[in-house]
Amino acid sequence: MEFLRYAMASPPPQAVHLRLLSSTLSSQRPRPPPSTRRYRVAASAREMPWPHVLTVAGSDSGGGAGIQADIKSCAALGAYCSSVVTAVTAQNTAGVQGIHVVPEEFIREQLNSVLSDMSVDVVKTGMLPSIGIVKVLCESLKKFPVQALVVDPVLVSTSGDTLSASSTLSVYRDELFAMADIVTPNVKEASRLLGDVSLHTVSDMRSAAESIYKFGPKYVLVKGGDMPESSDAIDVFFDGKEFIELHGHRIKTHNTHGTGCTLASCIASELAKGATMLHAVQVAKNFVESALHHSKDLIIGNGPQGPFDHLFKLKCPPYNVGSQPSFKAEQLFLYAVTDSGMNKKWGRSIKESVRAAIEGGATIVQLREKDAETREFLEAAKACMVICKSSGVPLLINDRVDIALACKADGVHVGQSDMSASEVRELLGPGKIIGVSCKTPAQAQQAWNDGADYIGCGGVYPTSTKSNNPTLGFEGLKTVCLASKLPVVAIGGINASNASSVMELGLPNLKGVAVVSALFDRECVATETRNLRSILTNTCSRT
Repeated sequence: MEFLRYAMASPPPQAVHLRLLSSTLSSQRPRPPPSTRRYRVAASAREMPWPHVLTVAGSDSGGGAGIQADIKSCAALGAYCSSVVTAVTAQNTAGVQGIHVVPEEFIREQLNSVLSDMSVDVVKTGMLPSIGIVKVLCESLKKFPVQALVVDPVLVSTSGDTLSASSTLSVYRDELFAMADIVTPNVKEASRLLGDVSLHTVSDMRSAAESIYKFGPKYVLVKGGDMPESSDAIDVFFDGKEFIELHGHRIKTHNTHGTGCTLASCIASELAKGATMLHAVQVAKNFVESALHHSKDLIIGNGPQGPFDHLFKLKCPPYNVGSQPSFKAEQLFLYAVTDSGMNKKWGRSIKESVRAAIEGGATIVQLREKDAETREFLEAAKACMVICKSSGVPLLINDRVDIALACKADGVHVGQSDMSASEVRELLGPGKIIGVSCKTPAQAQQAWNDGADYIGCGGVYPTSTKSNNPTLGFEGLKTVCLASKLPVVAIGGINASNASSVMELGLPNLKGVAVVSALFDRECVATETRNLRSILTNTCSRT
């Protein structure tokens, strides 16, 4: 029932953009002793066959938010969702027309029924309209401990209707937050929780997160979708030590009803599956952005704020959502980059080259076919996509966003003279991998700002595959790697004789090497790839 506006401008990125900022805290507030914290349900309780989330929230007759959104969100991410209804609302896309609060004793009975029988992993709260209901919930959680508690402090609907009495603020802060693993207010709710303080900037959001943290939760996520001055939809995650900004592009759509409920339910689902808190938040934000993007043109109802499609993945498989992000840094380990000239030299097709590289152990493949005709390239890319998909190896296209879209490639790699990563994201939408070639710390920072997933840095050694390509050497590679907030793959003149030296640099975010000639300007691509994979594996096992 909380309506966060992540929307307004352009399609979101597939993966959440993270910025790690140092905290100004001099010390952490003490944690409650173990005896006061919650524990997993007793082993004697009957176990559910899948992750189980219990939502304690209001019912939305329009189906876009509240328990309806919670159940759909959990289902989309593979978790079972039971429900305790705290209020029944009459509402639609125009607003809330009426609220009927469920009696406290009946809420207690619902909680007892589910918690005593069904091995709940995580409890997620939404609309808690009175002090008594909050107290009943706290009592039930002490009686029936669960793994985690996700608190979405729903106070007011986007249409301006009050969904929780002002008197509940104190019991939220004093009792419920102290039991919470994470609290997820938007900026309006954070403002109310802190006595109507003004929140207009990301710095204000950080301060609010720090203040709310002092009420007792382990983590705080202040959501910034309601900040119109921001060009991005920025959320601030705080763990008591560090602030992490989660960046997403705004989407031009009025279908944002229930985003807050959905985000909190997705976090709960991932926690129930065993995810860490930050990973759960990342997956949840990615899911909401993907759902908004896919649903941006839906027409349901006549009001100013419509619902969105939680089950979009059933109709749109290319969007990768859920507990498995579409990009993992370790996929950069052995990055094979094809070359049209070398293919012709050895009489191999693009498809044959890619198949051989994957057979030899390439962990990601980029098609860099500058000389191929568009129709020929597209047909080859489609064939390569089939091979890569069946092998679980991501396929990227160098520069050609049109080819990537047409063949449903996993992403695109661009250089400094190509379009920016943010422009590529607008074209590809969420769920795609974007890499950028960078030679300087400033370029690496810009790639981060634009929402890239990784950077390619080089040439480390002299190379003939690109003209006018300055050699950075180890020092240049180190400089860029240490400045980059993104994972890095080294490129340029790397082969079986020098790959160990590159990986032995031991740079924390250097995740692999990208090679062209060392694989494709050879008689047997599979053999060369297998040999290089073995060298890299042995090197990394020693360092």
